[in-house]
Amino acid sequence: MPETPVTAPAEPGTRARDREFTVAERSQFQLVLRRFMQHRLAVGSLVVLVLLVLLAYVGGALWQYDFGEFTPDKSDAPSLAHPFGTDAAGKDQFAQVLRGTQISLQIAVLVALFSTVVGTVWGAVAGYFGGATDTILMRISDLVLTLPLLAVAAMLAHNFGGSWWLISVVIAGLYWAYVSRVARGVVLSLREKEFVEAAKALGASDARIIFRHLVPNALGSIIVNATVLVAIAILLETSLSYLGFGVRPPDTSLGILVSEAQTALTTRPWLFYFPGLFIILIALTINFIGDGLRDALDPQQTKVRA
Repeated sequence: MPETPVTAPAEPGTRARDREFTVAERSQFQLVLRRFMQHRLAVGSLVVLVLLVLLAYVGGALWQYDFGEFTPDKSDAPSLAHPFGTDAAGKDQFAQVLRGTQISLQIAVLVALFSTVVGTVWGAVAGYFGGATDTILMRISDLVLTLPLLAVAAMLAHNFGGSWWLISVVIAGLYWAYVSRVARGVVLSLREKEFVEAAKALGASDARIIFRHLVPNALGSIIVNATVLVAIAILLETSLSYLGFGVRPPDTSLGILVSEAQTALTTRPWLFYFPGLFIILIALTINFIGDGLRDALDPQQTKVRA
């Protein structure tokens, strides 16, 4: 951003060149980034999440064992050769946890992306047009919200599931309604603003007003809800897999690993605790990142200057 020289009030005995200083105006992105970086817990959580993602994908590609590979070491406790131990079949638990993390993260991201896109468009259209359009669209949304999510997700996953992307579609099909209510509420508060009236006066179409003016101004709240959806999707996928309705073998996920290890909790606890720890870390870090984004994107924050 350009720096504007500002001259301070003159004081006796000072020269003009000593009274000049510059004030750099920050862009909106710089303001958001600065506020986020001041949230230490969110920054720390972001670092931990990035490390987990790198470990899952890069570490999984470099690790000497594949998640489906059988080794001669059966039911071994954690060691240098097998950091997370092995199961009764001789599979390396570290490789399985990395693969399970990959699948769980892929499901969570796809759920958040699909739910956010569909929910944002649905809620923005309902909030902008109002009237009968708003009533019909939001009654459909309310109907989805009344469904018992875990039971419906288990039924759909049992009939159509098996692969991770089908599980993602099933979960996203039940959670988009939450985003639609958030998007509608923000759009309702924005549609009477001066910039919307100006766009209408200039002949902008309804679609242009919604997607070029209203949705970008509602992104703050939508992004925060998207991060929450990632954590929710991780936990719901874990629940479905634990109940036997999630990703199916030979693939694996963190929920499957926890489910399979429940019978060995007293004899081989490492099979249960390591995937459980990864689930907790991912859910907590994403929630803390969402808190940081909410504070950084808070529209009530005043504009600051360097």
